[in-house]
This record gives sequence, C-alpha cells and structure tokens, in this order.
Amino acid sequence: MGVLNPAEDISTYIQTIFEDAWFIAREESFMSRLVTNFSGDDEVQSRSSSQYSSVTIAQLNETDDLQSQAFTPSVVATLTPYEFGAQYFLPDRRLSADPFGLRADAARELGLGMAQSINTNMLSLLPNLTGGTVGAAGTTITWGHFFAMLSQLKAAKAPPPYYCVMHVYQWHQLAKASSVAASTQPVSSWLSDEVMRRWFVGSVAGVDILTTADISVNANDDAYCGMFSPVAMAIDMRRALRLEDERDASRRGIELNMTAVYAYGVWRPAMGITGLFDASTPKS
Repeated sequence: MGVLNPAEDISTYIQTIFEDAWFIAREESFMSRLVTNFSGDDEVQSRSSSQYSSVTIAQLNETDDLQSQAFTPSVVATLTPYEFGAQYFLPDRRLSADPFGLRADAARELGLGMAQSINTNMLSLLPNLTGGTVGAAGTTITWGHFFAMLSQLKAAKAPPPYYCVMHVYQWHQLAKASSVAASTQPVSSWLSDEVMRRWFVGSVAGVDILTTADISVNANDDAYCGMFSPVAMAIDMRRALRLEDERDASRRGIELNMTAVYAYGVWRPAMGITGLFDASTPKS
C-alpha cells in the first residue's frame, strides 16, 4: 500500500475556524423604565425634591379666630450627577489581524456593560424605600408577604401603577407555591395554570412583577426586593451614553471610550415598600 497522506501530516498548516465570540450573558436593563425620569444639560447641578408641610383642619366655635399655619417646603431627596465610563484600547496590529469584528464588538460590549451598570445601580436602591418593610433575613417569601407589601403601599397612598421587582430565586418560591409542586393544592386555579403554562406571571392583583438575577445576594443568601410606585425612585440623565473613538498615535491604536453622566436615587421613598427574603439557589 502506498503513502496515504493523512491530514495530520499537514496539521501545522490547517487553520482554526473561528466562529463569533460570545458576549457575557446579561439581562435586559429595565429599571429606568419603572421609575421617574428627568433629564437636563447641566452635568453638575443636583436636583432636589421638596414636600410641603400639611395643613391641620380644626373644628371652630362661633367666635374663633383662624390662625395661620406654616406652609413651607422641606427637601426630601437630592439627586447628584456623576460621570460613569469605561474604555477599551484597540492596538493597530490587533485590529489588522483579529478574526472578529473587533471594533463593533467592543462598542457593543461597552454599551451593554453601561446599561447593566445603570440597572444594578437602580436595583441597589430597593433597601432605601421607607414606606415599610416586609420579611426578614432567612424568610421564604410567600403570597402573604406579597399582599402585605401591596396593602402597605396602598396605605401609604402611593399613586399607581405599582411594580414589584424581586430576585429570580424569590419568584421561584412564589411560583412553586402556586403550581403542582406545592405541598398543598393552590387556591387560585388561574394562577396555577399560568405558572404551569409559562412559569412567569407578569401581573398579579394589579401589580406588574419583574424578576432579575442582577439583585445582589448577600453572604447569607438573602436579597432585597421592592414594591413601589414610579415616584419612589428616579434617574436623572444629564448626558446620554456617548461612544467616542480617539486615535493614540504614540501607542499606535484607538481608544474606544464610553461615558455617561447621570444621577440616581430615591425620590419619594415613602412610596415604596422594601422586602427582605431568602434568595438561595433552588434545589427543588
């Protein structure tokens, strides 16, 4: 038999086929759509919300003389803008040889990263809602807790619509309690059917529910959630996301710079309820 000339004889000449590189998995940024939005051109000045003192109505006798009451505002919350940003440096040689669309991919990653940063910053405000607190460390969330948050929110006279944002593992407990996986038969066949059909139910009792894995879980596997009116928190965009190329001749490459200027914080914190519940990884 003659020489068969297998491919391994030229293995050093065979080039690797590169498919598109994966981006890190991220969730859609949604928090800025649930809160009060402001904008402006000034990148320095803060923005404050104030609340008037309330009037006291008294019963009057026939000859009583009305007395003037104080009617002055006091600052409730202040939003202070900061600049946020990140950079990729792309050398000329890398750009000339990279098998991917390096410049476009780097720009996309910067944009996705900034959007996630805004989302996580807004989520970090949930513990600062002052309308009430439901739950405690190590507590498994139940529908009773959900409705307690809703009742407290209504008692606070918070204007609708209402949103409830929780860790995906906290929703797991609520969904499990409403499905065939529950230890007892769920009371609401409608809710049970929806959970079994789609797992996630977007609205219950007039409250829009959103789940995310971007909420921070502490060392004890607990996480904050929140139910709130849009006025409870605010984002103040002073300069929208800006992507700029800058040629660096001495380093022979391109600086790809992503920046934004915005403020975020609680606005009327009494219009939101904080929840604290277990968010450990589900095992069943």
